[in-house]
Amino acid sequence: MNAQQFYINGQWVNPKGTDTLKVINPATENVIETIALGNAEDANLAIAAAKSAFSSFALTSRQERIELLESIIEHYKRRLDDVADIISQEMGAPITLAKRAHAPGGLGHFITALDVLRDYAFEETLGTTQVVKEPIGVCAMITPWNWPINQIGCKVAPALATGCSLVLKPSEVAPLNALLLTEILHEAGVPAGVFNLINGDGPTVGAIMSSHPDVDMVSFTGSTHAGIEVAKCSAPTVKRVTQELGGKSANIILEDADLKTVIPRDVQAVMMNSGQTCNAPTRMLVPRKLLGEVEKLAQQKANSILIGDPSRENTVLGPVVSEVQWYKVQKYIQQGLAEGASLIAGGVSRPDQFAKGYFVKPTVFSNVSGKMAIAQEEIFGPVLSIIPYDSLDEAIDIANDSPYGLSGYVSSSNTDLAKATALRLRTGMVHLNGAGVDVKAPFGGFKQSGNGREWGHHGFTEFLEIKAVMGFNG
Repeated sequence: MNAQQFYINGQWVNPKGTDTLKVINPATENVIETIALGNAEDANLAIAAAKSAFSSFALTSRQERIELLESIIEHYKRRLDDVADIISQEMGAPITLAKRAHAPGGLGHFITALDVLRDYAFEETLGTTQVVKEPIGVCAMITPWNWPINQIGCKVAPALATGCSLVLKPSEVAPLNALLLTEILHEAGVPAGVFNLINGDGPTVGAIMSSHPDVDMVSFTGSTHAGIEVAKCSAPTVKRVTQELGGKSANIILEDADLKTVIPRDVQAVMMNSGQTCNAPTRMLVPRKLLGEVEKLAQQKANSILIGDPSRENTVLGPVVSEVQWYKVQKYIQQGLAEGASLIAGGVSRPDQFAKGYFVKPTVFSNVSGKMAIAQEEIFGPVLSIIPYDSLDEAIDIANDSPYGLSGYVSSSNTDLAKATALRLRTGMVHLNGAGVDVKAPFGGFKQSGNGREWGHHGFTEFLEIKAVMGFNG
């Protein structure tokens, strides 16, 4: 792969700067690749290429973009195992999870975008006025390391489908899957300049992309703190900014739920991807009188999770992505203990069987207060907080008492009660009785979890401007 080059205007080019960064396998702590880091000149060249390509690509027909997406999908399918392998190596996802969710997740967004594009209404008649939806222009995309190809796919696919050009800056922590996708897009025939990739850090390349006057829209996924900085950089040029940020999702277990099914399922949901999922159900709210039973089931499940080498097919929990993330998670576990939460599984330090690698014990706290740091702040590790409640109204108040509002979960054998509870949660998404994510549904949150929506039909909206032509039908 072209790890020490950037993809600008349809070709691999050498960077203008000399800075590099080592990409670390978090399971072994070994260097697996060295990437180039861009500077201002690299960012400006990529944006200029996207701007130059936009005028012609914006005029392509629906059919031309359908054929382009079809080509991308076919080339992606051929490299599906390669995508899974590189994600497992660079961010530590178990290979089974990488093959089952990570790699297909990115592909799924291209397939969904193709389905939406076939019938999407780019024009609407309102009396004598014709309302036209046009591509917004040059898009800057800044993506994270936790579900890397998924977050890239859900931005790149609708941008191409709607006729936008773009510059992608993937996370420098897990950038190799983006380089692989770039090869796929090139082989699939994406026109020169329509897609551009540069690697770099947020304060340098990310800030330039966000503030650049020739960028019409920024699509960012990452921490709330970083999202605030992106918004500040973007404000002087009044460009559109869509953000998918942090989460601390509440999981309300109602009194009539089947605990023997629900608790193991939801503990596993927190631990999946080493807890590095923005919409994970990390706050489990349970009726106080059922706390003892819930604790026992949660403890059993957490202690049974197989931690191991991500390259092995039977591994369920791999490492967190980096040394920085490992120390952050350890700090929160220590803080939970200091605040008086009851530790019923896991705890600080590596699991005993590992002398190296950024492995974290599957950790469960109980008797957590809604005001504790482990209940309010996004840990982004395999750490669950169990919070008891005495009434449904109290549970909803606890669930909504958060700066975040990305997702929520409700489990009950009474489907009407579950639905009514879901409608009272101040979140962009709610999962009822273990329902999974829906790639066609809008993904995004309330409050400090961001603004705008990604995925499916709603994801197209962010990449379109609306023009009203009065008298067009007169």
